[in-house]
Amino acid sequence: MPNLDLKDLSKQMRDIDFCMLSTKSADGQLSSRPMSNNGDVDYDGDSWFFAYDHSRFIDDIGRDPQVGLTLTGAKSLLGAPGIFISIGGQASLIRDKAKFAEHWIDDLSRWFPEGIETPGMVMVQVHADHVHYWDGEDQGEVKV
Repeated sequence: MPNLDLKDLSKQMRDIDFCMLSTKSADGQLSSRPMSNNGDVDYDGDSWFFAYDHSRFIDDIGRDPQVGLTLTGAKSLLGAPGIFISIGGQASLIRDKAKFAEHWIDDLSRWFPEGIETPGMVMVQVHADHVHYWDGEDQGEVKV
C-alpha cells in the first residue's frame, strides 16, 4: 500500500468512526479526546466535528489552532495491523447553522438533542497540513 494519496486514505478512513483530537491546553500540555467523524469521510483534507462551545478544548483551539488527529483502523481478517493515520492541521471554529446542516446526520441527536438549533453548539473544522500513515509494512506522508 505504498504511496497512498488522499483518495486512498479516504477509503481507509470510511470504517474508522472515532479519532483522537489533540490540542495544547492552557498550561502547554497536550490534551486529547475522542471525537466522531460522523461518517463524514470523503476526505479532502478537512475533518468536521460537532462540540459544545463551553468544552475546554474549544478554548484550547482559540488559543492555538494547531491540532492533531490520530486514527487507528481495525486489524485485517488475517491479523495484520490496521492502518494508523496521523493528521496535523489547523482548526477553525464554525458557528454557521447552514454549515452545520451540511454536515449534520441524525445520529448526532444523541449528543445534540435540538439538532442544528442546539444552544451552544459549535463545529470544528480541521484542515490538514500533512497526513502520515503506517499500515504495519508501508508508511508515507501526504502533503495537503
